[in-house]
Amino acid sequence: MPIKKILVANRSEIAIRVFRAANELGLKTVAVFAEEDKLALHRFKADEAYLIGKGKGPVEAYLQIEEYIRIARISGADAIHPGYGLLSESPEFVDACEDAGIIFIGPRAQTMRDTGNKVAARNMAIASKVPVVPATDALPDDPAEIKKLAAEIGYPLMLKASWGGGRRGMRRIMDEKSLLSEVSEGKREAKAAFGKDEMYLEKLVERARHVEVQLIGDDHGNLVHLFERDCSVQRRNQKVVERAPAPYLDDKVRKELTDAAVRLGNAANYRGAGTVEFLMDADTDKFYFIEVNPRIRVEHTVTEEVTGIDIVKAQIHLLDGAVIGTPESGVPLQKDIHLNGNAIQCRVTTEDPEQNFIPDYGRITAYRGATGFGVRLDGGTAYAGAVITRFYDPLLEKVTCWAPSAEEAIARMHRALREFRIRGVSTNSAFLENIITHPDFVENRYTTRFIDTTPELFNFKPRKDRATKLLSYIADVTVNGHPEVRDRPRPPAEAAAPVCARIPAFGRHRWQPAGFGSRRSGRARQMDEKAEAGAVYRHHHARCPSKPARHPHAQL
Repeated sequence: MPIKKILVANRSEIAIRVFRAANELGLKTVAVFAEEDKLALHRFKADEAYLIGKGKGPVEAYLQIEEYIRIARISGADAIHPGYGLLSESPEFVDACEDAGIIFIGPRAQTMRDTGNKVAARNMAIASKVPVVPATDALPDDPAEIKKLAAEIGYPLMLKASWGGGRRGMRRIMDEKSLLSEVSEGKREAKAAFGKDEMYLEKLVERARHVEVQLIGDDHGNLVHLFERDCSVQRRNQKVVERAPAPYLDDKVRKELTDAAVRLGNAANYRGAGTVEFLMDADTDKFYFIEVNPRIRVEHTVTEEVTGIDIVKAQIHLLDGAVIGTPESGVPLQKDIHLNGNAIQCRVTTEDPEQNFIPDYGRITAYRGATGFGVRLDGGTAYAGAVITRFYDPLLEKVTCWAPSAEEAIARMHRALREFRIRGVSTNSAFLENIITHPDFVENRYTTRFIDTTPELFNFKPRKDRATKLLSYIADVTVNGHPEVRDRPRPPAEAAAPVCARIPAFGRHRWQPAGFGSRRSGRARQMDEKAEAGAVYRHHHARCPSKPARHPHAQL
């Protein structure tokens, strides 16, 4: 049975992205919202919207599997799209949808179990002859055993959570002194984010680049790649800027990378959209498998721009039974998928880079977005009057720019960022400008440590913000008076009231610019005199309605 109505089990930007794709396909849409999200824009972009998780916390409300099934039944939704984050990587959610007869627009539950556990995914990569970084199995509870495993791999190390994504729980460990404390903190963070605290250690590649390959598969055993993305510009292991294709790859390495990703995807019997992530050594160009993300990614927009494939629509078509290579699927055969140009995405957030990236919240008092050829905006709360709360991720808007060359894409993004005017909350736009205009970024010399090792990225020019200054001045004068007359004595109460200026006489005695009359015809001057006389008559009548005035040109 074809999909007719989609419930999006998510919020904000990604929910709106799915609603737009569904709307273009003629499908009905259903939104959910927590109590703290009652004013969120995604609620009003769907055909229907339902409160979820009443009485729960702002994030916990969106993690209620039973609630999603209940709302899907009430609304008549026959498919659920999980978006990214939240329950998008939960095999239990997939099982619940299948048990209720609802299509889950994503991978199979078993695929999530095979790839969601990073240790199991690593073993699958080894079996698929995909290069991997030396790493441990799941860490035991015994501190002495943890130290022994770390010594066998060798420092420096990277601590990672076995489940989940988004870099939660990830820690750089440079020596044994910080090992146990970092493992303890990483476990707590992973437990809070994913409900599981299983961790493992991996050899740290010092000068690394982060590259990921976009995969998409159907329900008939077909799988293709949509080339790669560079995600090396990160802060605290969170991506900031993404690009497609990776500008430093040559065709040989690109083919090796994408072939490895497809081998792993086939081994996992992959269906839907997902990514295979790799670390690449910037000095040797060798790449190593990191993990599989069985969901759509925040940065999918850059891949859409360079391939021309709508990944969200493709997800819907493929889970509706379409076959890759047919017009109905929206996904061509591998031989017909080509790169076209370059794309770059910047994540505009409400974080203040001058205050250690503390998230800001409040009401957006003024908003002006970027526009023009090759500029794409994907946002959830980016509009004048929107209320930014402290309960959710600070992502405000994704800006994606396309151009034929990498240099032109960077220039276009720089122009787009300068066009933004966002007032009322702080943003990281100035920080993004510094990143994309830095010589190391422009010349592809950056690694995942780019932000940490480049202090000049935090040198910001003061903003002019002329409009806000003008409004502040007007408000100050209105409330406190003009500073030049603030201390002057007021005029006495008996002072004469102002007298209205007399209206100048009309006709040949009225004021005119020098030489005005000499350049106009007699008929034109006569028409001017009549028009002015009528104005004087109306003015007099308005002031003294009880005393009629004789129109100067009235007939006797």
